Amino acid sequence: MTDRAVAVVRAGALTTVQDLGRTGYAHLGVPRSGALDPGAVRLLNRLAGNVGASEGAAVLETTIDGCALRPRCAVTVAVGGAPCPVRVDGRPAAWGTAIRVPAGSLLEIGAAVRGLRSYVAFGGGIAVEPVLGSRSTDLLSGLGPAPLAEGAVLPLGADTAVRGSVDAPPWPGPPGELVLRVRLGPRDDWFTAAALRTFATRAYRVSPASNRIGLRLEGPALDRALPGELASEGMVLGAVQVPPDGRPVVFLADHPTTGGYPVVAVVREADLGAAAQAVPGTPVRFVPVR
Repeated sequence: MTDRAVAVVRAGALTTVQDLGRTGYAHLGVPRSGALDPGAVRLLNRLAGNVGASEGAAVLETTIDGCALRPRCAVTVAVGGAPCPVRVDGRPAAWGTAIRVPAGSLLEIGAAVRGLRSYVAFGGGIAVEPVLGSRSTDLLSGLGPAPLAEGAVLPLGADTAVRGSVDAPPWPGPPGELVLRVRLGPRDDWFTAAALRTFATRAYRVSPASNRIGLRLEGPALDRALPGELASEGMVLGAVQVPPDGRPVVFLADHPTTGGYPVVAVVREADLGAAAQAVPGTPVRFVPVR
């Protein structure tokens, strides 16, 4: 058991391989995909020794209940994102900093105590074959590696053995309220003035139907000023699309690249990382900015 790889013992509810995504292919109908919280990926990679260009090395993104892994080589690991218990061979290990896991040990990533998604970075990164320049799993397009399954074995890249310079960085906690700064448009003129006031002043809640494609919201419906059909047009990360029921959907990493429902606003990309940890029921407010 000396090869550079990690075996999946427990896959969890949904654990996928993610890096910073595959940009530049929207014109081919391929969304960006990638980790929902790219800031966490960069920080964990630095902690695991993946510095410089390797800060975008592929990691694991867990959902709700973590996963369990057995590295086949001694490897530096860093777990962050949603706070969760971490154990190595049954003994508690540190969250949010680098730990050394011996070959053959059982690394357990527990259920999220707060938030939804934890991230697991390895020294050398996950080295599955890239597709269109990225190792990310895209659930909508079916590109990249399949979600983890028990018994799967994931290759690891060469460990640079360069440790991050910050051992215990501050981590933003999962949001008690999600505040999303938006720029109105490009189709805000499809909604009544009252609907735009509602959008900017009323609180919404995160729906349990949310996923990596979109953050679905519950709350007041937005009434249209124009009842007609809109020809399909390009969609971007953070677009707030309003389907016929009037409840906004914030497009996340695996969003479709085109859509026919009007987009009332676009969320600033810097605010989307917090959306990765917003549990169902979390209040959401939109704040228009210029």
